[in-house]
Amino acid sequence: MNKKKRLLSVILTVCVLFISIFFAIRGGSVLSGENSSLFSRKKTTIRLWYDDDALTDYLLQLSVNYNDTHKYTRLEPTLVSALEYLENISAASAAGEMYPDLYILTNDSLEKAYLAGLAVPVDSNSLTQDQYPSAALKSVTYDGQYIAYPYYFETSTLLYNKTYLENAARDSLENEYYLQGIEEDATEEAASDSASFEGSVEISDEEVAEKVNEMIPDTITDIITFAETYNAPAEVEAVFKWDVSDIFYNYFFVGNYINIGGDAGDNSELIDIYNEDAIRCMELYQQLNQFFAIDSNTSSYQEIIQDFIGGKIVFTLATTDALGAISEAQQNGECSYEYGVVPMPDLMDDIQTRTMSVTRCIVVNGYSEHTKEANEAAEYLCGRYDDDMYQMTGKVSTNRTVQHKESGLSGFIEAYDASVPMPKMIATSNFWMQLEIAFEEIWEGADPNETLRNVSSRVKTQVSGSEQTIEESPIDFTNDVSWTTAEEYYDEGMTE
Repeated sequence: MNKKKRLLSVILTVCVLFISIFFAIRGGSVLSGENSSLFSRKKTTIRLWYDDDALTDYLLQLSVNYNDTHKYTRLEPTLVSALEYLENISAASAAGEMYPDLYILTNDSLEKAYLAGLAVPVDSNSLTQDQYPSAALKSVTYDGQYIAYPYYFETSTLLYNKTYLENAARDSLENEYYLQGIEEDATEEAASDSASFEGSVEISDEEVAEKVNEMIPDTITDIITFAETYNAPAEVEAVFKWDVSDIFYNYFFVGNYINIGGDAGDNSELIDIYNEDAIRCMELYQQLNQFFAIDSNTSSYQEIIQDFIGGKIVFTLATTDALGAISEAQQNGECSYEYGVVPMPDLMDDIQTRTMSVTRCIVVNGYSEHTKEANEAAEYLCGRYDDDMYQMTGKVSTNRTVQHKESGLSGFIEAYDASVPMPKMIATSNFWMQLEIAFEEIWEGADPNETLRNVSSRVKTQVSGSEQTIEESPIDFTNDVSWTTAEEYYDEGMTE
């Protein structure tokens, strides 16, 4: 070997030795340094599956932010078909081919996911009452543990035409002032000047607002009373109208008095459908057909919302999507009315209501090899406190810390907090269809007692796996309670 080759060999050896000593001294810290690109750590990809295209732009934007702010993990959202959604997740997971580490699922399917190994208990430290309503936490509880993160929800509550109520409040106040003037000076002259007196009364906006608050119904009885005295404008076709064909808008009538699976909806031993209170509520529901004649065969939620936007209805029951439809119509000049949202009224002072809710959850796949990173990503998604989700998707976060710009959402959030989450039990999956049919039959005149007894028998048969026959209640419920006598009935303590 000539001198030049020997010299080059020595130089290379010294360089290798220098690099080895450098890394030994630094303890390998260069590998994790921000300025190192040659030896940078490869990011772990967390795949998120979802089946609602309304989330696409929002999740893509959020994933860019997430990937920019997390050095070792990246979030990859993927829109997949809603058809056989959970089955496809199971198949991909079992095959080990591009399966999701996280996926979005409705809470009523959590038992099915958990028993299939597609859901595992999650980090409960971030799931607190300070951050999430009780309905959200119950919706992700199974067998005493949290098995998902609550993400966004849907529930129903009462919408009212605020413009109509303000006009009615102003008319009422003017009439009160007029009557007060007549009482103070009951002379013929005062009576003859009554027209000019009424026109000269100045009603402040504060007085109108206070009167509107008094007129907002606390009970369905209040709505009936309002309907009987309301001097409706020509365009109003119905004071109170809702989709009586959909269980989601009807459930509040019995929601406080039937029990499907306990608070978390996961206990098959807790099934209580056929009881005195539930039957009385259904009798009151049936009687509403006398006050607000609605054809259950042609009832349509979308048509009702459009009628509400057009000023044809004063009160209605709606889900959160109605707010977006109203806002769009207002911007397009197709709606000249303001609206308000309040929690669902009780039936009467002594007969309470509870709405149904569905919570979309983020589930950590039991097949994931990166459960720690998946939990962190799920907490990041659910822990957002900005209003971007609603502004971009129309979905309402379960997170209490979100500061919503849309004031109408407060009524829905309050209703959700007190709502009944859909049960998770596989054995009761068709209960809602059975109850929806029962509501329709009762609305059209079927006996509430017998109808609820049959529903209870069928559900208990499904849950137990053997034929269950529920004995008919010995109490005669016929005309036992009505909108004019129910308060007196309960005041007398006859429910005992």
